Amino acid sequence: MKEAIIKKLDDELMVSQKELQVDIPKAILTAREHGDLKENAEYKAAKERQSFLQARISLLQKRISDVTSLDIEKIPKDRSGLGSTLFLADIKTGQEKIFQLVFPEDVDPEAGKISGGSPIGRALMGKQKGDEVVISLPDQKIEYEITHIKTIHDNSEDDKS
Repeated sequence: MKEAIIKKLDDELMVSQKELQVDIPKAILTAREHGDLKENAEYKAAKERQSFLQARISLLQKRISDVTSLDIEKIPKDRSGLGSTLFLADIKTGQEKIFQLVFPEDVDPEAGKISGGSPIGRALMGKQKGDEVVISLPDQKIEYEITHIKTIHDNSEDDKS
């Protein structure tokens, strides 16, 4: 899980660095050839993109550092945390729902992959089997019971099998 995120971030970092170091200088040079820089929209756009890429690269480097330094062993083994899959049952209807707490880069609400920082993710963090949780949606509140949890530790053991 952690390695996949680092690879995804590294790939995006390399693309951004290539654009900053190769494509942007070419665009700036082409724009300069058009003359007066004060009224040159191409030059202004290239400079704005350059600033954006510099900020994005800095953010990606920080994010890679944060993910790399994450100690999986500090994530609880007996309750939900990053990488956990939670199996829920609606207390009123019994309808089942599955959520997985993932890195922000892997969020896919349609697939039940949510960030721990999202409202639903925050409600599910630190929970154990049998806990009840209320998930507030814009139009309703749903009460669930947690029927089963697979932590990141359980998931990594499954990967080794």
